[in-house]
Amino acid sequence: MSVQQAAGATIRVALLGCGVVGSSVATMMTTHAADLAARVGAPLELVGIAVRRAGRDRSGLPVDPSLFTTDGAELVTRADIVVEVIGGIDPARDLILSAMGHGASVVTANKALLAEDGPTLYAAADAAGVDLYYEAAVAGAIPILRPIRESLAGDDVRRVLGIVNGTTNFVLDKMDTTGAGFQEVLEEAQALGYAEADPTADIEGFDAAAKAAILASLAFHTRVSGADVHREGITEITTGDIEAARDMGCVVKLLAIAERTGSAEAGDEGVSVRVHPAMVPRTHPLASVRDAYNAVFVEAEAAGQLMFYGKGAGGDPTASAVLGDIVAVARHKVSGSHGPGESAYADLPIHDMSQSLTRYHISLDVADRPGVLAQVAAAFAAHDVSIETVRQQVDHDTGHASLIVVTHKAPDASLAATVETLERLDIVDAVVSVMRVEGD
Repeated sequence: MSVQQAAGATIRVALLGCGVVGSSVATMMTTHAADLAARVGAPLELVGIAVRRAGRDRSGLPVDPSLFTTDGAELVTRADIVVEVIGGIDPARDLILSAMGHGASVVTANKALLAEDGPTLYAAADAAGVDLYYEAAVAGAIPILRPIRESLAGDDVRRVLGIVNGTTNFVLDKMDTTGAGFQEVLEEAQALGYAEADPTADIEGFDAAAKAAILASLAFHTRVSGADVHREGITEITTGDIEAARDMGCVVKLLAIAERTGSAEAGDEGVSVRVHPAMVPRTHPLASVRDAYNAVFVEAEAAGQLMFYGKGAGGDPTASAVLGDIVAVARHKVSGSHGPGESAYADLPIHDMSQSLTRYHISLDVADRPGVLAQVAAAFAAHDVSIETVRQQVDHDTGHASLIVVTHKAPDASLAATVETLERLDIVDAVVSVMRVEGD
């Protein structure tokens, strides 16, 4: 049970981490102290900032230098709210659990930890009667988690579809608008600070997968971990793929998709969560999400379609989400209450990607001779995949042709099996590219 703060008592806040986000949090807490106190109903006091290296020059921050410490384990024992923005699994997990054990509520932006071991943190928060808030863990400044967890608590969310990684969106957007190749644009993103020196977590989809797991857990009241998410990155996307999408009136985006599959009536209802590049029609709102911005579509039974859009990363935008959580948690301290904890009552089974319904855009190099189209069509029919459109281009000089096939929706397993069959056909020289089509 939460303990109410004495009337007007100062709420002590400890900050773990002073990187880009941590510095912004410390600055905003200091410069907006009076406004924050008015909103909370009690003053907030920054009692310490845990850093890895104490000797680093931080004179640009408007905080007392004596607040910096390398002893995070001690710091969390003397705070009412602990803000964790160091990231990673360890020592973040131990520090958070220790903070809760000492009665502190926790605000974190650590999507990797939540996706890997969220249930342990939820259980610890529940046992201690404290809050665990993490709005900043997904999509930076965009308020998406609280609307799903609270505003849509009375509705049934059916699907969450979005762009949740700014680095990959920047890369794919620049490839589309400038015609440049993947490596060239990635280097530009690194020079601008949109991508890390080691961009693996972003471009291979790990970051988006962790965020997708958090979104799915909240939306479907089911425990979903990062390991449950089907993940594909963007490193194989070529200028040819971008051009093919353009010819089809689409753009390529790295999408996080979490959806209910099957039905309760049929007894096969479950949850499917996936991250992969896909062609998105230019008429879809997600197609207009440019640069490093994020956007998330939520489809609910009663509310219909809702779209959340904004800056998905950066010090100040992410700090805005962190401060929002600090205010909410501090208000609970003042009133002696706490917010909603984990909701996993539905406990739906996690369905494999193979059961997801999607469409494929398939580009083939084939021989230019009679019967080719019939054999290709037979390969699709053999796996119960219906063809929506076929476009053929013939090079009479070489005697070869290219086929662009777009399917109707079908289980991903059937579509993948069709591609394997096509690869074995004598009349197919190469399956040049395969990409899913979403958002229509």
